[in-house]
Amino acid sequence: MHAFDVLGDPVRRRILELLADGEQAAGAVSEVIRAEFGISPPAVSQHLRVLREWGFVTVRPDGTRRLYAVEAAPLQEVDIWLERFRQFWSQRLDALTTELARGRRHQRDNRGFAAGTSDRRQEAESVSEEET
Repeated sequence: MHAFDVLGDPVRRRILELLADGEQAAGAVSEVIRAEFGISPPAVSQHLRVLREWGFVTVRPDGTRRLYAVEAAPLQEVDIWLERFRQFWSQRLDALTTELARGRRHQRDNRGFAAGTSDRRQEAESVSEEET
């Protein structure tokens, strides 16, 4: 199994998202996953086992509980593999940043123009009232 096979499952990705916030008990993870995906506790345990066997999570006993945590190394390997593809979205994100900045400048310029137009309109109305 490849890292992307492990991460390709939405349940396992969600488990990792939950654990990204910090170590959690298997029971707490299971409750969230059961509520969101409607799967049985043994199915959640199976997903946790796959993540553990492939090194994406660690587990440690704490009394009767089993606490799970994210293991960074396999995710770093995925990140390294993705590096060659970052150029495809980085350029687009840079272009989006530029367009957003242009939009903000355009809005600012238009607000100034609209305010200036309003001021000139008020001045013209004042002059016209004084003339009558």
